[in-house]
Amino acid sequence: MTTLNEKLASQFPAHIAQLQQMTKTVLSRENLEGIVIHSGQEIKAFLDDNSYPFKVNPHFKYWLPLIDIPNSWLVVNGEDKPTLIYYQPIDFWHKVTPLQESYWNQFFTIKVLTKASEVDQLLPYDKKGFAYIGSHIEVATALGFEAINPEPLLNYIHYHRGYKSKYEHECIRQSNLIAVQAHQIARNAFLQGDSEYDIQQAYLKSIGYGTNDTPYANIVALNKNSSILHYTALDKVVPQVHQSFLIDAGAHFNGYAADITRTYSYKNDKFAELITRMDILMLDAVSGLKPGVSYVDLHIQTYKAIGEVLREFNFINVDADTAVESGIISSFFPHGLGHHLGLQVHDVGGFMTDERGTHVNTPAEHPFLRTSRMIESNQVFTIEPGLYFIDSLLADLKASTNADQVNWKNVDAMRDFGGIRIEDNVIVHKSHNENITRDLGLT
Repeated sequence: MTTLNEKLASQFPAHIAQLQQMTKTVLSRENLEGIVIHSGQEIKAFLDDNSYPFKVNPHFKYWLPLIDIPNSWLVVNGEDKPTLIYYQPIDFWHKVTPLQESYWNQFFTIKVLTKASEVDQLLPYDKKGFAYIGSHIEVATALGFEAINPEPLLNYIHYHRGYKSKYEHECIRQSNLIAVQAHQIARNAFLQGDSEYDIQQAYLKSIGYGTNDTPYANIVALNKNSSILHYTALDKVVPQVHQSFLIDAGAHFNGYAADITRTYSYKNDKFAELITRMDILMLDAVSGLKPGVSYVDLHIQTYKAIGEVLREFNFINVDADTAVESGIISSFFPHGLGHHLGLQVHDVGGFMTDERGTHVNTPAEHPFLRTSRMIESNQVFTIEPGLYFIDSLLADLKASTNADQVNWKNVDAMRDFGGIRIEDNVIVHKSHNENITRDLGLT
């Protein structure tokens, strides 16, 4: 049986070849000699000697699976073997991560840097033809770079990051595998009556993560807190009654993210029926992911389908078409259908229609949609429709001229449950969709 490491080793050469060709093309187009990619460096808190958790430059981890090594650099030109300047200081204050032998090493000329301040000795001497990619503008300027994060260069790379290699697909499968395991543990913790904080700790412990190891701050919400879209407070007090549980939590593998959401009801009640119905709706949206289809159109179709659910459960007293026309569905589904997924949770390139970065706006009626790009094969998406009972949005709706379209008694009965969001991670292939999250057994 092929091991994971053997599989990654067999897929990585094609991934690097793809990046090399992409780099060669864009350098020729932009009349540049090469690109220097900075992994980043630790940032100190204001008036303090403690640093914020280090987050690697996504352009750096695009080339190789190093996510926790600051002060490192890549020099690439699309033709020669890329140079990795690997920061490995002599340090008795902190743990130093030594360079490990792995399947990717042979594709790089590796130079070890022991003092971050001496990196200029290993970088190209004449930087006029090299573009710096990174967030530390002051460092790039001090080193003598003139082309710093040039927009045409970034647009080209960001557009092509929308197409994932087989190596990237495998990394996203592995990040889902980790996250699915943790989600199952979190669900069990909810059913045994734990607090939000304890559910979060169970999630992290099950996969050996610390708080800062997840690709984004986990949303672990009980009851009414599920109506707060980005709730991260983690109440340590066990609620008097467990009614509902929404968990939006991820994991990463080699720098690639998983982003999965599930909602559960504590009892087999009306809210549980609503979850089941929303799960069907969500899978219908996954089926709609097809090459050549507009993601905006898929969102609008799902938006109307949520209107149909609202009518089925008697939350509104008008048909779905009327609810779409009046816009009242947005009070229950205020965000977009999903987004591109990869090196970043909300991966780049979602609003681009071409390599030059031509922006495609989302419809004014759907301002929070995170992608307007056409769906194509080898892209990876999340699909995450939601249905919520958010007090502030409902208050605005009740004060509007459309208030009479709502059955307020039925809506009010759901407020304490918060809301529902269900999210899977999906690879679009030419002939089919690969729902990674479901394939790994998370229902």
